[in-house]
Amino acid sequence: MSSPRKPGRSMRSRRALSGYLFIAPFLFGFLFFMVRPMAQSVIMSFQNVGLSAQSGVTHTPVGWANYLYAFTVDPEFNQMLVDEVVRMVTHSLATMVLAFMVALLLNQRFRGRGLARAIFFLPVILSSGVLVGIETDNSLIIGMKELITQSSNINISAALLGLLRTSGLGQPALEVVNNLMAAVYDIVMASGIQIVVFLSGLQTIPRSMYEAAEMEGSSPWESFWMVTFPIISPLLIVNMIYTIIDFFMKTDNLIMEKIHEEMFINLKYGYSSALSWIYFLVAILMVGISSLIIRQGVKRYE
Repeated sequence: MSSPRKPGRSMRSRRALSGYLFIAPFLFGFLFFMVRPMAQSVIMSFQNVGLSAQSGVTHTPVGWANYLYAFTVDPEFNQMLVDEVVRMVTHSLATMVLAFMVALLLNQRFRGRGLARAIFFLPVILSSGVLVGIETDNSLIIGMKELITQSSNINISAALLGLLRTSGLGQPALEVVNNLMAAVYDIVMASGIQIVVFLSGLQTIPRSMYEAAEMEGSSPWESFWMVTFPIISPLLIVNMIYTIIDFFMKTDNLIMEKIHEEMFINLKYGYSSALSWIYFLVAILMVGISSLIIRQGVKRYE
């Protein structure tokens, strides 16, 4: 006599199947269109690839020479990599905090909430490929961005930095704060998806849990830390992974610009492939470290 199936296990199986079906198009596309170019890129990173009028493209194996050159000879790459990792950490944390705060505000009941949500979703639309190109090449938009940045630095940044200096904050911390205030435009533009993810998670929290916490005498601050944050915490990993990958893929990244320069200007295809794989491994490492750190505080509810 067969044992009855457990309802919980059946539900998990159906959810897993739905998840696999959802990502199936990406998996097929990755296997058929991306695996071979990635393998060729790995092979090229261990070669000196050149162009010849007689034989066309030439491949000369050089072992680990391209990687050693990047870390030991190239005078720019190491400093660029460190600067971009530091900028990624500060910008990602600022983006996460901003997105979470905005999501909390948009989850409240007030007049015009739908319009406010649409306005904060605009960065997602403006971050599309075509509009990013328009934004990059449009002198009017660039001028407006600089004007906003300069005006904020005069009115807000200077006052805040002066207040932080009087409080005894160290110079490295002041530089981080100054860089964040100068990058407010970029941080806001990068927070649209995270706001939507956090907002969708907040809307799944039952109102009864807040009512139970209120009956137990919890203040709104205590309800936030005992109800809201634990339930929403699994989404921190999702948003942090997306934020890190989105940052590393930005075209205004110093490393991306250097890879572009080595490939299309200096025609060093092997060296540019090595730089790309170093950059890719650093991105994966940062994703793993951030996921490991956030996972320690994640609460899971069945």
